[in-house]
Amino acid sequence: MKKLFIFFILLIFNLFAKIDLVTLPSREKVQLTIYNSADLTLVRDERILTLKKGENSLQFSWANTLIDPTSLELIPKQDITSINISQLIFPPRVNELGIWKIDSKISKKIPFEISYFTSGISWEAFYIGTLSSDEKSMELKGYVKVINNSGEDYENASVRLVVGKINLLEMIKVLARRFPPYGTPGIITPAPMVYEEKAEMVRAAKILLAEAKEKEIIKEGVSEYFLYTIEGTENLPNKWIKRLLSFSQKDIPVEYFYKYEEERYGKSVRRFIKFANDQIHKLGKEPLPDGLIKIFKYINKEGNLSYIGSDRTKYIPIGEKVELDLGESKELKIDIKLMDTKTKNYMFNKDGNISGWEEEKIYKIKITNYKNLPVKVEIKRNFPHQYWKIEVDKNIQWEKYDLVSVKFTLNLSPLETREFTYKINLFEGDRRY
Repeated sequence: MKKLFIFFILLIFNLFAKIDLVTLPSREKVQLTIYNSADLTLVRDERILTLKKGENSLQFSWANTLIDPTSLELIPKQDITSINISQLIFPPRVNELGIWKIDSKISKKIPFEISYFTSGISWEAFYIGTLSSDEKSMELKGYVKVINNSGEDYENASVRLVVGKINLLEMIKVLARRFPPYGTPGIITPAPMVYEEKAEMVRAAKILLAEAKEKEIIKEGVSEYFLYTIEGTENLPNKWIKRLLSFSQKDIPVEYFYKYEEERYGKSVRRFIKFANDQIHKLGKEPLPDGLIKIFKYINKEGNLSYIGSDRTKYIPIGEKVELDLGESKELKIDIKLMDTKTKNYMFNKDGNISGWEEEKIYKIKITNYKNLPVKVEIKRNFPHQYWKIEVDKNIQWEKYDLVSVKFTLNLSPLETREFTYKINLFEGDRRY
């Protein structure tokens, strides 16, 4: 892997003179702000340059990297009134190289920041949840997987992640489909206005990302985004994938329950976990990025784990409820049988033909809990239309879910089996009651 080369030239600026190159000292620190949506990462690289009074030159090469040269910027971090970055020149017939001209009124070691946008660095979030043995609480750990395919190594980098969308960076993404700034034979260079327009956007985007505060939700226009900072620093070599811990929270109260709905899940029982990204659930400090959540459970005092299931969640704002579908479960069994059916209360039109009737059906539902824990189960029954009435056994909790369905909610003791019946009357044709 070819490293990014930065050379400091301590002589009068002359592109055509033979010059001696001195390798720049190692990075003091580097910060990466990764914006997935547009495949853009803002790099802020701090180095110390030894300036001599007068004219100095800094040569910058980005060979074999995905750096956007039109976004390059060099900024002194101190003595700014004594230092002038007069220009950045891309020599003709030399690709992937630029030279800054630096006018200095002093001879001194000065910290500089080199900033630019690069592509090829991305991230994705994922989570590991561990249920307590009684299934009433959960430990949740958030991780970020950072993938570096930018062509450059970044040692001891602090990493910041942008969650959400930023309109300005989406526009830069479009303009980034650019031609090289140094010109290439046979390629028509776009009008200068394209570069000027993009340069203004790049400067604004750098300010926006640089000044964004950690743990602050920012809204601008129709977009909302959040800046997430990973604690500490990490080495991110090119072609590497690094897993970073973003947060860890114990004792999150959860609701563990089951659902049954034939039209949606077939005849299998599905298990779910519900919680919220709020203070009551010991979360709510920041939005949670979209990602895969894997759930495990402690099965004994020794801390052994059993895999329960997984689900992929969307972006979770502060205060929003989360419901995870963890897949099919054999811990409960639900049998639904049609016990009786008949039609009655016929209506006839003026020609003596049947125009309406009532269809009556009686169902028996049997729920078996094979677990040594109490369980909650929701059974949803759907009807073909909105004209119906229902009768349910006493002591069974139910509600009209919407115009065409009802939901039964039952709480079963460990190893309990329970049965109940309901009668549904469907009003067909012209009959409405």
